[in-house]
Order: sequence, then C-alpha cells, then structure tokens
Amino acid sequence: MSFLVGPVSGALVAGGIYYGFSNLIQSRTEQHRQDLHHLAQHFSEPIPPHPAPASAAARVVHRPFTTLLKHQWNEKIAVFFDSTRASEERVADWGRRTLYGGPPSSEPSKRS
Repeated sequence: MSFLVGPVSGALVAGGIYYGFSNLIQSRTEQHRQDLHHLAQHFSEPIPPHPAPASAAARVVHRPFTTLLKHQWNEKIAVFFDSTRASEERVADWGRRTLYGGPPSSEPSKRS
C-alpha cells in the first residue's frame, strides 16, 4: 500500500499545479480578449475634435512695467561698471605717477 502513496501524492501535486496553470492561462486569456475588444472599439470610434494650443507668440505676455524696470536696472549696472573702470584707470595712473614720476597714460607726453 505504501508503494501507491508516492505516485498518488505526486499525481495530486501535478494535478494541482496543472489546474493552477490552466486557470491562470484561461483568466489571462479572457482578460487579454476583453482588452483587445475594448481597444478595437476605441480605435473604431471617431476621434473627438481637440483644439490646438495657441502659438508661442500668442502666449507671450508683454509686461511694460517689468521691461522698464529691467532696462533701468541694466542702465544702473552699466553706469556702475563704467565708473568702476574709470576709477581703476585713475588709480593706475596715480600709481604710475607716484612710482615713476611720469605723466599719466591717458594724457599725451609734452616733449616737443
């Protein structure tokens, strides 16, 4: 009798595994069939009209006050850098006069 227990238990395990895989394959096949039917119906329906987005030029918002502020800020920064460059040149000329005793580089030499 013990020689039947091994094959019978193996047959039960194999049958359970077979039933599990068969059920899994059947349920997945049914789900795929439903998905394909849904997609086929979706693709056979006409596409609803969808308005195109506005062009990039139409989406640009002009803000004159912000533009004015930016322009004034840029002018102030330019004046600041110009005055910094001018003061740097004055310091360099003062250093040359102090160290070498000659005329500053921006004034012409008076040797005629």
